Amino acid sequence: MKTMRLLFLPVCLLMLILSGCSDPGAVLDNNTALPKKVWTYNNRVGFNFKIDEANAGYNFYINLRVTGSYKYSNMFVLVSDPVKKNSISRYELKLAQPDGQWLGKGTGNLYSFRIPFKFNYKFPAAGTYYIRIEQNMRDNPLHEVSDVGLRVEKAK
Repeated sequence: MKTMRLLFLPVCLLMLILSGCSDPGAVLDNNTALPKKVWTYNNRVGFNFKIDEANAGYNFYINLRVTGSYKYSNMFVLVSDPVKKNSISRYELKLAQPDGQWLGKGTGNLYSFRIPFKFNYKFPAAGTYYIRIEQNMRDNPLHEVSDVGLRVEKAK
């Protein structure tokens, strides 16, 4: 019985810590690893996600990871509109300052970015939506891009 009491407190603390790790505002936060850190025009990355509240606003972010050997300070991407099926927007993602210092968080030789591109977007109805992201640089393939992802969260 005494052993049960001693285990109860650590188990409760562990459950509390693990329950705090989830992000209740995130509708989607997924990344796709690119083979050999190479992103070609044909390698379009797509994400399905479910919207439960049409009246709420949603913020969109592009998740991106590049190596320290990525040779540009920015990246252009094409992003499909989740509602208008044939609508695509071009975005410039700023990755480094003019002096070459990365704007993302670095670990070793890998730099991570979460770059906002839409704020307080309202969907016409609840349902499942799809967004596609593709690189739009002059280089094809684009080297030293490790992962591309999408984060959709409820606006606060």
